[in-house]
Amino acid sequence: MQDEIDFYSPRGHLAKRLSDVIGARWPAEVRAIGVHGSLAHGDDHDGSDVNLIVLTYRAGAGPRPALRKVDGILVDLRVTTAEEGLRQARELTPRWPLEAERFVTARPLHDPRGLLAEHRDAHLSRLAEARPPEFSGLARHDWEIAAAAHARAVRLAEYYDTDAALVLMAEARVHAALVAGLLSRTYFRNQADAVKRTGLAGADVQELGKILDAQAEDLTARGRPVDGTLAALFE
Repeated sequence: MQDEIDFYSPRGHLAKRLSDVIGARWPAEVRAIGVHGSLAHGDDHDGSDVNLIVLTYRAGAGPRPALRKVDGILVDLRVTTAEEGLRQARELTPRWPLEAERFVTARPLHDPRGLLAEHRDAHLSRLAEARPPEFSGLARHDWEIAAAAHARAVRLAEYYDTDAALVLMAEARVHAALVAGLLSRTYFRNQADAVKRTGLAGADVQELGKILDAQAEDLTARGRPVDGTLAALFE
């Protein structure tokens, strides 16, 4: 990751303008403003988004969350209180491989108290104390979604409903990639990055089925079998 955000790029310039406007309009409400995603990584390009994080003192204060284009560039504006952001940084969910990036790589535009760094450190500390069964439990959740989507895709393909089958195959690939990310504690920049880095981007129905079978065996070996008795459902 580069040392400085490129404010001369269209996306960097827009992020700086947005930060200045938000800071000027809500000076008593905003505690920190930062970016994550390609701009924070220093490899943004035409077509990249601006992923902006705003931390406030109070819930409902500051700008409203938004997803819309500004000057032809898509802006994803997330707004939360600093306390809620810290809670989220300490939380592990089945979507952890897609959520971790915003905590680990966030770069400050305005952060006088170092809150973004505090959230990053809290997230890394939570990872360090998490035990393998916790990650495998989360992975099983994603596996169930992936397996169900794959089974429906197979059925739809048999009925020649190709378009719907392709949609479900995409869902199955993403969740199978999340399984791989959780079991290896690897986070991804987005869904496309997840399926590409796990080798699932080009997996067809049969290949994905074999991958899911292998993941099921792995989860069973880790003490998280994907199938069980009725009593096991409530354990």
